[in-house]
Amino acid sequence: MSETTKTNSRAAEFRQMLTHRAIVADGAMGTMLYARGIFINRCFDELNLTTPQMVKEIHQEYVRAGSEIIESNTYGASRVRLASFNIGDKVVEINRAGVRLAREAASERTDVFVAGAMGPLGVHLEPLGPTSFAEAREMFREQVQALVDEGVDLLVFETFSSLHELREALSAAREVAGPEMVIVAHVTIDDEGNLHDGTSTETFTKFLDESPADVIGLNCSVGPKAMLETLERMMTFTSKPTSAMPNAGHPTKVEGRNIYLSSPEYMAQYARRMLWAGVKIVGGCCGTTPEHIKSIKSEARSLQPGLQKLQVTVEEQKDKPHVMEMVPVAAKSSLGAKLAAGKFVAFVEILPPRGVDAAKEIAGSKLCKDAGHRRDQRAGRAAGQCADECAGDVPAD
Repeated sequence: MSETTKTNSRAAEFRQMLTHRAIVADGAMGTMLYARGIFINRCFDELNLTTPQMVKEIHQEYVRAGSEIIESNTYGASRVRLASFNIGDKVVEINRAGVRLAREAASERTDVFVAGAMGPLGVHLEPLGPTSFAEAREMFREQVQALVDEGVDLLVFETFSSLHELREALSAAREVAGPEMVIVAHVTIDDEGNLHDGTSTETFTKFLDESPADVIGLNCSVGPKAMLETLERMMTFTSKPTSAMPNAGHPTKVEGRNIYLSSPEYMAQYARRMLWAGVKIVGGCCGTTPEHIKSIKSEARSLQPGLQKLQVTVEEQKDKPHVMEMVPVAAKSSLGAKLAAGKFVAFVEILPPRGVDAAKEIAGSKLCKDAGHRRDQRAGRAAGQCADECAGDVPAD
């Protein structure tokens, strides 16, 4: 099978899966690299060449956590971004290595797709900057070509805040990869659901709806709450499948380090709400880890039982249902008898044991029951005495 045929086959498989259920993506790469001691002034993409085992191990952790989409470590591997680290001539080498590492990790399971990750160029385009639209498109084309040549299953454009730049990226992708390649396009928003230049949710959603992207959505910048609210508004302006990869909340500076405080359980709760809303791809961005993805995967599985193919057999009921005879309350139990007689009843709540031994609670229950009997006996004697005294006061005929 040729590489083109294989890519087209995987694209068709991905689109088919997308029509039947939601798909769980991976989480942050940079967060995991930073946790392993890689300083933020390093070129994370270059690690595909210098420390490939570390990158591969992170991919493997996400695969084992349940990710069905693994993004290559190539977010900043465009020529202009790599040039800032004096390695602009290694575009092809770094991108292809990134895809290979993701593919090796994904081979642990047959249901994992490898996505070529691409971010913005990090420069201002005309008329705000010196980079022309044509130059931007050419740089995107170069990176896409390297990713496609190495055999990615889909392309993911992430964290774009300029629709002009995203337009050039998507055009380059279609020119290089053709109409069959699956393309996911993400923009990044503020807490109000607008792009950072003020472009409204309605405006950028309509742009994405008319773009050549197959799936549109959001990633980075905000936590899951603001992202869910914006996605719900987006769905009123598009019929395309949507994708969500939020940060683990807003970072908090602790001793000079940015720490993301949203727990896996918190992220999973919002993942559930996103799936309820109809989001088709759910993953994570900055601050998310394999533990977050594991919790998100659990929520996705619980909402989509089709992920676990169960054989269900329905047998006809043998015993026909019949109406049970009504039992008077007084005949049901001693409690029922007291209630039916209008007697005063006291209830005592026993706290459950903290362990498996309930002996103390059972003993306490017996004490309460015995105390209730003694009370009833005293009340009975008092009532009898009162009746005798009252009878003695009544004159004889």
